[in-house]
Amino acid sequence: MAERGAHLTAASAPEDRPSIFEVVAQESLMSAVRPALQHVAKVLAESNPARYGFLWRWFDESFTLLDLLLQHYCLSRCSASFSENFYGLKRVALRGGRGRLATAGLPQKHHWKSLGFLVLAPYLRAKLEKLVSRLREEDDYSIHPPSSFWKRFYRAFLAAYPFVTLAWEGWFLAQQLCYILGKAWHHSPLLRLAGVRLVRLTAEDLHALERKLMGRGTAPKLSSSMTERVQLAAKKVLGGLAISLSTGLSVGVFFLQFLEWWYSSENQETIKTLTALPAPPPPVHLDHGTDSLLLPRLKTVCPLCRKIRVNDTALSTSGFVFCYRCAYSYVKSCQRCPVTGYATELQHLVKLYTPES
Repeated sequence: MAERGAHLTAASAPEDRPSIFEVVAQESLMSAVRPALQHVAKVLAESNPARYGFLWRWFDESFTLLDLLLQHYCLSRCSASFSENFYGLKRVALRGGRGRLATAGLPQKHHWKSLGFLVLAPYLRAKLEKLVSRLREEDDYSIHPPSSFWKRFYRAFLAAYPFVTLAWEGWFLAQQLCYILGKAWHHSPLLRLAGVRLVRLTAEDLHALERKLMGRGTAPKLSSSMTERVQLAAKKVLGGLAISLSTGLSVGVFFLQFLEWWYSSENQETIKTLTALPAPPPPVHLDHGTDSLLLPRLKTVCPLCRKIRVNDTALSTSGFVFCYRCAYSYVKSCQRCPVTGYATELQHLVKLYTPES
């Protein structure tokens, strides 16, 4: 059934129109890069919080900046995003862009629209998902008073968010179904909003891209000056660096996909069962009996407020115990453990129940 459907899809589509499998594969390529890089930033932040802690706290902004530079370069040089160019696709304007070479780039209007939907849309969605997760945690812990206006607003927003997400995903699904049936030129509504569509690279595009990367067609005449020779050498070096960068990014994407699988929850459970070891003893230099400036002498005192702990809460990343409100406020603002500096989020707060309670 699936093979017959794929055959019909390929047969009914024009030659330059990519199949649904190609467009879905190029979208999944970039979606796998973000969690892999996020895990790398988390590992670095936990290994050296003082030096690499900012990578975890400002990961969304750092990744968005790198993604902006990468997508701007690819759109300018190849008329496609990084993943689209990786799968041999390019973007053309809906009007008057069919015969335009990939090396010519997109028109300015379509270029900036495409860049905004490629970079800003995923960033805003990631921020919105984090906001919804934080509001749900605050609602579960009842941070706001019952009569608070903001709490009623948060609850209304949380109640409407699943329906908004359902409508958004349904819009994309309907667009993909229309694309499969040949009723639409776009598999994504964002492409239609940007005023472009995806087509396959032609032979002329491939030759033009190769000449642009190698710096051909710029050879000086026999009577060229030293300045022209230096410029030619610099162009060859830049062409080699561009090819090396493109190859390195391609290999790096597959390596990041491997890291994402390696650190997945299913694979980690298998590793834990094979390499189960006893828990190590607590560090000696953080013992409560020492004169540490971070920890009080009494074990019942919160390291943050220096008072007897109320509503004991531990951080699963480090194991240290604080008052709930102290730990919540600190982790929410700094996203790390107050004592060890390990990268920590609100879901790492663990409520402790004593026999007396």
